Amino acid sequence: MLTFSHTWLLMLIPLPWLLRRWLPAHHERKAAVRVPFMQQLSQLAGIQPGSAKTVARRPVSQWLVLSLAWLLVVVALARPQWLEDPVIKELPMRDLMVAVDLSGSMEAQDFTDSEGNIVDRLSAVKQVLDAFFARRDGDRVGLILFGSAAFVQVPFTDDLEVVRELLEEAQVRMLGPRTMLGDAMGLAINQFERSEVEDRVLIVLTDGNDTGSLVPPERAAEIARDNSVVVHTIAIGDPTSTGEQALDEKTLEKISTTTGGGYFHANDRVELEAIYDYLDEINPRQVDTQSYRPLTDLYYLPLAASMLLTLLYIMYLELRLRYFGRKLDQAAAPEQAS
Repeated sequence: MLTFSHTWLLMLIPLPWLLRRWLPAHHERKAAVRVPFMQQLSQLAGIQPGSAKTVARRPVSQWLVLSLAWLLVVVALARPQWLEDPVIKELPMRDLMVAVDLSGSMEAQDFTDSEGNIVDRLSAVKQVLDAFFARRDGDRVGLILFGSAAFVQVPFTDDLEVVRELLEEAQVRMLGPRTMLGDAMGLAINQFERSEVEDRVLIVLTDGNDTGSLVPPERAAEIARDNSVVVHTIAIGDPTSTGEQALDEKTLEKISTTTGGGYFHANDRVELEAIYDYLDEINPRQVDTQSYRPLTDLYYLPLAASMLLTLLYIMYLELRLRYFGRKLDQAAAPEQAS
């Protein structure tokens, strides 16, 4: 639909006609010789004297071109715009960050994939998370990988295909053999500080315990709570394991309790899948809709048409002048020859 941003300017269209109609004509005074016997001379010469006043009249074509050019300029000034059909855009109302442990213990082959084959823990996690991400259409999702250091693999985005592809590229020990859980949480909180939505969820998946983060997990949980970030913790693997990679369920439970999240433990892929299904239920897809109608400016079309029309008319006058000039030259040539 065609609309104008400054419709009132269309009232200027009749302005030239009004000025020509109501303003007085141009008067030019010149010195002249008064001849007291002009009447007698005119009678002897057989000439009827007339008024000295002359009015130059413009050709009709010139008035038409000027009027049309003015009309196009005024239309351009009114800023014509094409109002397109309404576009409905979905706006995410939740930011969801997933932190995945890539420490050395994630290569333990004590899980099965969807076909029943024995796989390492990370491969099983990838399968479950891939299905989980596929159901999060409408959310902004981010991905953090951590080991001896934490790294933002994917900042918040609504392009879930990118998240799934970059998750698939993750490898065990690619960030070192240790588990910097607290640093991963701190990095996630830093990402949430740029978030403009109120619903903020962090899902942390690990099979070990924190091994020397600059920010202790308990302190990171308090900061998350103060920033309205709900943290769900998921522990996988054997809870009876010992050593540096022993599963610290107590800390994971405290993190979830502090932030208002939930603590879960999965011994196999089926349990892990059930946990993410549950998280999917308690954190349903939330979107807001925004409707708008795109506007396309068209002012340049009448402006260009006005300039082109004026240019063509000037070219026409120039060619016409040259044509009649040649005609006069041709007519004068025989007289000069005689």
